[in-house]
Amino acid sequence: MSDTMSKNTDEKRTSPSSNEDGLPPDVAALFEEFSGEKYNKLMRKMDMRLIPIIAVLYLLAYLDRGNIGNARLAGLEEDLNMNGEQYNVALTIFFVSYIIFEVPANMALKYLSFRTWIPAITISWGIVMTLMGIVHNYEGLLAARFFLGVPEAGIFPACAYYITSWYTRHEAMYRTALFYATASLAGAFSGLLAYAITLMDGIGGLGGWQWIFILEGIVTVVGGVAAFFTIYNGPESVSWLTDEEKRYIKVKLAYDGNRSGMGSTEEGSKRKYIKDAFLDWQVYLSVVIYLGISVSTYGLVFGLPTIISTLGYTARQAQLMTIPPYVTACILTIAVAHFSDKFKKRGYFILGSLVLALAGFVIAITTSDNASLAKVTYAGCFLACCGFFPAFPGVISWLANNLAGPYKRAIAMSLQISLGNTGGLIGSNIYLAREKPHYRLGYGISLLFIGLGMLAAIAMFFILRAINKKRERYVAENGGPDGVVDKHGDVALTEMGDKSPLFKYTL
Repeated sequence: MSDTMSKNTDEKRTSPSSNEDGLPPDVAALFEEFSGEKYNKLMRKMDMRLIPIIAVLYLLAYLDRGNIGNARLAGLEEDLNMNGEQYNVALTIFFVSYIIFEVPANMALKYLSFRTWIPAITISWGIVMTLMGIVHNYEGLLAARFFLGVPEAGIFPACAYYITSWYTRHEAMYRTALFYATASLAGAFSGLLAYAITLMDGIGGLGGWQWIFILEGIVTVVGGVAAFFTIYNGPESVSWLTDEEKRYIKVKLAYDGNRSGMGSTEEGSKRKYIKDAFLDWQVYLSVVIYLGISVSTYGLVFGLPTIISTLGYTARQAQLMTIPPYVTACILTIAVAHFSDKFKKRGYFILGSLVLALAGFVIAITTSDNASLAKVTYAGCFLACCGFFPAFPGVISWLANNLAGPYKRAIAMSLQISLGNTGGLIGSNIYLAREKPHYRLGYGISLLFIGLGMLAAIAMFFILRAINKKRERYVAENGGPDGVVDKHGDVALTEMGDKSPLFKYTL
């Protein structure tokens, strides 16, 4: 089986095997029918319909939260009479509302449809972004940044949950990476757009930084309107799938990770699944990995334009020089996700990406006090971007892969993202004006958190591997999968979710 799998595409590999999984004959026949090119054709159809819009929306979200770094170089601080660490406070206040509203936003998806919720929050933060361009003082900027975080809190968990409602757990990382990769691409777009938009400085009596906020906010509103026509509530709600394809998608989600066909349902009180999500140790260990990534990511996303400008380049040159690392990181994010899904491994790829980020920050911190090595410092920041961006989809997918049941998964993922995004509170305060041009504090704190993330990833891997081995022994002692089913029953095993002895954790 493994030899055959290694020769096929990653999409083929994710199609369940009736021989190994012991599925009912009709289900096995359906999976057999949707194999090879027919399966690949369906995946391509879904990818083309589902992924582009959420990729664009997430690009706009990252663009809007991070363009303040470009606005800073375009005269934001001077026009609003900002001084000291006020810029860092403006960065931080976004994450206060972002973190507070993360979990409620994902819980709202149980009551509001994807097609209603995702466009609504997109249009909301687009309006806030546009209005940020007409603030006249520092207090107005703080208020706008706070309210920007309220609707933006919902976009990533909504998109991630949207993917899990269409794709199985081993199909999800590549698709998550496809839309998350736009986060790194947003950095490139932000620099390019800022370079072009600042040429409008003075038009209409507005500064270049104001035009950055206004124009990018209007584009987001347009994106939100477009989303209403391109976001779908589920396979049953679309006309571009055949009845046979709809049935296949429904069945494969139901049998994802279990043999009962109840994988896409959860019986009983929702409180049980909320409690299970909050008490699952995986969530909190994954949060440590997430923090390692988010502190360094947000720190460098907000600080990179300024860091580059202190290396001897003009403000406009700095805007353009943010593009190469982000474009490269985007390509690597997709490539890493492809191979992670291909081999059905998460920990190895997360750890490898974090090692690259660690090396980048080591280079940056050891050369930052030598002006003659400015290009080497830039190369270190370049490598760091190419490390932490590919790691992010991995840590999101790793947790999602190892949680059974859509409601528990939705709550646990929003909890992971909410707690993990506290890294934004830290990351937005590590590259301080008084530290320039060396920024040793920023590089040092990033190194610390990357190291913690690596340790957590190693611990997660070995714990999950130990549990898998224990479950394999239990299954063997009870006469194989059929014996375990006879002992517990399909319903009981499904209710166990990822605690079932037949559930195998992804490493």
